[in-house]
Amino acid sequence: MFYKDERLALFIDGANLYSAARALGFDIDYKLLRSEFMRRGKLLRAFYYTALLENDEYSPIRPLVDWLHYNGFNMVTKPAKEFTDSMGRRKVKGNMDIELAVDAMELAPHVDHIVIFSGDGDFRPLVESLQRQGVRVSVVSTIRSQPPMIADELRRQVDNFIELSDLKDVIGRPPREEPARNETTLERQD
Repeated sequence: MFYKDERLALFIDGANLYSAARALGFDIDYKLLRSEFMRRGKLLRAFYYTALLENDEYSPIRPLVDWLHYNGFNMVTKPAKEFTDSMGRRKVKGNMDIELAVDAMELAPHVDHIVIFSGDGDFRPLVESLQRQGVRVSVVSTIRSQPPMIADELRRQVDNFIELSDLKDVIGRPPREEPARNETTLERQD
């Protein structure tokens, strides 16, 4: 539940939201997403977190990052770390959980409601702390994918769980043939 007069902030775990939307068969239209939450309350900030491959000549996520930056999103990025696993495969590590948690804690005194776009169970203690500070917390993720993209402990902790597939008609668009961004290569190494 949202109230028109409440101060909102969005915290988008880019890799997690991308994976959840792809599992449900659609892409996110970030302009529509921002408009939808501006309609639901007084949107103060919209943060987007992602790791970037800095040493590649072209990063497939760079156009999205640039567009978001110029269209009202606060971008939080860091270089992704590359390594070779025991099977000799190139892997990329780019976890942004700490950055998201620190920003949410810093903004908590200035907002009434925080919306986290992630199903990562590591955010449960963050949600609990925000709630102790009087902030209502919603999480956007999905239980309709196989396996579900939201951790049960996170879903139980939040004030409001928003099923991503229920937002498909509001913030979604058909997936591109060739993904415009390749966050699926960013493995979550927790």
